[in-house]
Amino acid sequence: MMTLQLDMYQACALGAIVYALGRLMVKKISFLNRYCIPAPVAGGIVFALLHLALYCAGILEFTFDTTVQTILMTVFFCSVGFTACFRLLKKGGIQVFIFLILSVLMCVIQDGVGSALAAAFGLDPLLGLCMGSIPLVGGHGTSGSFGPLLEETYGVSGALTVALAAATYGLVSGSMMGGPVARRRVEKLGLKSTAAQEGNASNEQSGAIDAQRFTNATVFLAVAIGAGTLIMTGFSRLNITMPGYIGAMLFAALLRNIWDARGAELPMEEIDTLGGLSLNIYLAMAMMNLKLWQLAALALPMIVILLIQTLIMFLYANFVIFNVMGRDYEAAAMTSAFCGFGMGATPNAMANMKALAERYGAAPRAFFIVPLVGSLFIDFFNSMVLTTFMNLL
Repeated sequence: MMTLQLDMYQACALGAIVYALGRLMVKKISFLNRYCIPAPVAGGIVFALLHLALYCAGILEFTFDTTVQTILMTVFFCSVGFTACFRLLKKGGIQVFIFLILSVLMCVIQDGVGSALAAAFGLDPLLGLCMGSIPLVGGHGTSGSFGPLLEETYGVSGALTVALAAATYGLVSGSMMGGPVARRRVEKLGLKSTAAQEGNASNEQSGAIDAQRFTNATVFLAVAIGAGTLIMTGFSRLNITMPGYIGAMLFAALLRNIWDARGAELPMEEIDTLGGLSLNIYLAMAMMNLKLWQLAALALPMIVILLIQTLIMFLYANFVIFNVMGRDYEAAAMTSAFCGFGMGATPNAMANMKALAERYGAAPRAFFIVPLVGSLFIDFFNSMVLTTFMNLL
């Protein structure tokens, strides 16, 4: 069999093509759009299937230089650090803190269950994290970053492939679970929307994107990434193993809250745009590394572990989230959302809530709390939880 080695420029170019293919697929195929399947995932699955066919036929296997992929991953998680605004967290009131705590607890549960069940199947417990909060709460972005880390640093074979496959399962199952769970609560208890009393809430929006703001955003990202390497050096001297981007993410969070304390404005739209672009190309490149033939031996353990994770999510959302968040219509909306973002991603959560709101009425409090926690904070705290598990295991 011939092996085709792509250097970092060629790999990045192919990643961009795969991403563009995914965007076209999401636009043209309603199923992908309905279940909020990310464009790089859609395109990446096509490439992975083609790669599988070529490999099984004994024709060709691709290998890629991942240098650019690592840089893109660091830029994305640095942009996540800039979203950790504790002023916004405080503004959302006690329910934001409660929802965040429940979300972090879900991360701990998923990782505990995943690692324990993996060990029960005779697998590396670290591989269980790839069927825990890495793909479920973390989604494809966290899967694409922690998968290579587990493979390269900890020697966990197939970690990236398992994590990305589990993340794809989570996107679909979370979308299919959220609506029925919330509708059952709403209809059984006769819950009503309180939108008229509470009004609509929206997240903060920054100014229009322009060249100067883009330049400023690039400077902030570059400084945070550079300073982050010093933080990682400190962790290394303390014999603490962490993903390489953690330092950049921590320094970015520090910068964000210093700027907030000064009353100054950061170019957040531009930072988010650069981070989002990095994530999309990075994910496409990560999906290109999806070696489906490695899943054959893990099929049974994966099916069992993911089904148990789904059952736990159903019970947790239905009984813990709904009851703790107030047992009202807003709590039902947050229950629906939690299924989406606890098994897939924040866009799934918003899609679940939107479908509920279109039928039963608006839920402004839920529409403020869920994206605040899901978009701004959970990736940050999930990375901390995963890093702790990786060091413990």
